[in-house]
Amino acid sequence: FRNPEGDKAWRLIDEAGCRGLIHGGAQVSEKHCNFLINLGEATAADIEGLGETVRRRVRERTGVELIWEIRRVGLPCRGAA
Repeated sequence: FRNPEGDKAWRLIDEAGCRGLIHGGAQVSEKHCNFLINLGEATAADIEGLGETVRRRVRERTGVELIWEIRRVGLPCRGAA
């Protein structure tokens, strides 16, 4: 995720309790919690769902809306949120 002005995305993600969070085959990295990693069998929906969960938790905890740093191609995955 992009760093919001005046803060770091990784810090907000960590503060929201998302370090190590798993959704399907995707996980928020334990080493750098602004990285979403494939545990081996993650689908696009797993990655997108995990990212949207992180965004929601950060928004609820801090009021900050994280913005995806990646450029999505295609339609959003069903059931990703």
